[in-house]
Amino acid sequence: MPMKVYIDGQLRDESDATISVFDHGLLYGDGVFEGIRMYHNRIFKLREHIERLYWSAKAILLEIPMTQQQMMDACLETCRANGLREGYIRLIVTRGKGTLGLDPRRCPKPSVIIIAATIQLYPESVYRDGMTIATVPTTRMLVNSVNPAIKSLNYLNNILARIEANLIGVEEAIMLNTEGYVAECTGDNIFIVQKGKLYTPPLSAGALYGITRNTVIDCARAMGLEVAEPNLTRYDIYTADEMFLTGTAAEMVPVVKVDGRLIGDGKPGPVTGRLLEAFRGVTRHDGEVIFRD
Repeated sequence: MPMKVYIDGQLRDESDATISVFDHGLLYGDGVFEGIRMYHNRIFKLREHIERLYWSAKAILLEIPMTQQQMMDACLETCRANGLREGYIRLIVTRGKGTLGLDPRRCPKPSVIIIAATIQLYPESVYRDGMTIATVPTTRMLVNSVNPAIKSLNYLNNILARIEANLIGVEEAIMLNTEGYVAECTGDNIFIVQKGKLYTPPLSAGALYGITRNTVIDCARAMGLEVAEPNLTRYDIYTADEMFLTGTAAEMVPVVKVDGRLIGDGKPGPVTGRLLEAFRGVTRHDGEVIFRD
């Protein structure tokens, strides 16, 4: 059965799922998006993702031509059309078709695109044995330039950092902000564990308002762990007992080496393991049901 893609109120076969070459999402990266996971017949944290999508759109004065409830219904409809109970949703809102100029006022109608498919970001060995990552020269965007809180279609900042990670030969890259503090990785938030306490960079450092990040923080506090969000340096990472990354697609990934330095004893740590178990427990019952059995 061909994949069905939702475009502006219609479900189209993958081969017919096209947009205009004059869409400003293509021409200029003018638009916003969300990545959302499906677990156990549920779309995980759908309401939170939709809310963040609308926040991003509001920040760039992009008026989405649907209510939040209609957007959630469209996501569920697309999953059902593809028979999916597990997988990944890419939800995109572009500025729409316009002229070759930059002016968004020349784009009268935004476009909404929903893709629902399966996903495997990393092999199981990475979750079992941990990941090796490195700091790269490309810094995170300034908050008064393109605020990292906006999940926009223009991801070139992250892509440049990922290219540098590829050239180094590691699986992810740590991005610092212009002050030298840790912001995030190219697609994931960063956590460290030190003496049983959990630390993650503050949003003001350039970290994305991560849905998985927030879920892990909630899990940690429910387990009685203390959580803090101070500015972190590479020194804090190098001397950490444990480290892991969080993201919608990646979930929770342990990190065992950074910039050639072992984190802790070079193996995924016990706090990381407990948090991963708690996080996976949440995914079993949290979210909007796709199919009514």
